[in-house]
Amino acid sequence: MSSRSSSPSAPVRVRFAPSPTGHFHLGGARTALFNWLYARNTGGDFILRIEDSDLKRSRPEMTEDITEEMKWLGLDWDRGPFFQSNRADTYRDLSRRLLDEGRAYEETSPQGDGKALIYRVERDKEVSFEDMIRGTITFSPQEIKDIVLLKSDGSPTYNFACVADDHDMKITHVIRGEDHIPNTPKQLMLYRAFGWPPPSFAHLPLILGADKAPLSKRHGATSLKAFRMGGFLPAALRNYLALLGWSPGDGREFIPTEDLIRDFSLSRVIKRAAVFDYQKLIWLNGKHIQATPPAELAEMIRQFLERKGWHNAPRARVETVVTLLGHRLKTLKDILEQGECFFSDEIHFEPRAVKNHWEKKEVPGILRQLKSVLSSADPFREEELEKRIRGLIARDNVGTGEIIHPLRVAVTGREESPGIFKTLEIIGRRMVLKRLDQAIEYLEAR
Repeated sequence: MSSRSSSPSAPVRVRFAPSPTGHFHLGGARTALFNWLYARNTGGDFILRIEDSDLKRSRPEMTEDITEEMKWLGLDWDRGPFFQSNRADTYRDLSRRLLDEGRAYEETSPQGDGKALIYRVERDKEVSFEDMIRGTITFSPQEIKDIVLLKSDGSPTYNFACVADDHDMKITHVIRGEDHIPNTPKQLMLYRAFGWPPPSFAHLPLILGADKAPLSKRHGATSLKAFRMGGFLPAALRNYLALLGWSPGDGREFIPTEDLIRDFSLSRVIKRAAVFDYQKLIWLNGKHIQATPPAELAEMIRQFLERKGWHNAPRARVETVVTLLGHRLKTLKDILEQGECFFSDEIHFEPRAVKNHWEKKEVPGILRQLKSVLSSADPFREEELEKRIRGLIARDNVGTGEIIHPLRVAVTGREESPGIFKTLEIIGRRMVLKRLDQAIEYLEAR
């Protein structure tokens, strides 16, 4: 017995079929992405199906988590979501059909509280299929136990419901993780029992952690929500997940989504497991941040500012700061540290910055001179501020760092910052003078 595609000329129709028993995680997101890319590349349909037939473990809030995170990731579906819990009559009728034909039998549960309905496996025919990634895979029927169709409580098993759903939804390609390979021969047997042509199958490589064990919670956060809250861009995550098991073939790593769609093919999916590299994701995220228009970045970053309690940041200021910091941000969340001096009324002086640049006894006097020079700057703009500060440096015949470094610590609290003159302009006269006063007070208190 060998699988074949539903129809050579049938339009591509793929599905992502998660169970709502836990948060939407990276493994599921990679599977959803590959299905989505294949559909978009071929002009086919991408269907979302919620496999909630396990009524005891399925949770409505997890369905909401799946759909919300898929929307955030940009994986729009063409049909659905469909729910297995709405198809109980279909599963019952199909299983009864096999029972009536003598292909299935009933078995009373050990507790005696119901009867399971079980498909009788034919032992005289091997099961073989052409995996679009792995080539020919063959199973002996002796390896396969009889297949439960309906459990004693009347609910369908995964393999049975999956076959019924994929047939009714006219799925042409099933793209899923390699952990499903043992399920495939069972499903092919059910397709044969019903006389239905099976879809084509493609089994994706596992995702491993750095220790080469299957990726799990012990490797750190793996839910999509954690990455969203951590300041990752959907485009960066799409890019990185695509590279976990697929390659464009020319060494590219930074790949915009439109290029992913254009270049994606199952023929370039690798068989070996993919290793999740958090640092590479961080790097890619920084690249996508740099490639995103400042206005678009500012809109995304405002959410992080508001969660921090910085509700009053004008949109224009956010966009200006994003433009200034863009190359420094590796995640959107970095704005909370890198951009604190622009949005918070409070200032925190880094101990390292204080130790390196405020230890000399001349520093309070330098800050007083800076306050005097800056208070009368008109306009309070980058060019005018640079002219006045460089004038002070020339007048006192001191090294540039003797003035700039103490000033930077005073107005940003940090040892490093973007260009100090532009930074002063964005922070504004009132806040700059206030922070110089706070710095002087801090040093005198020591």
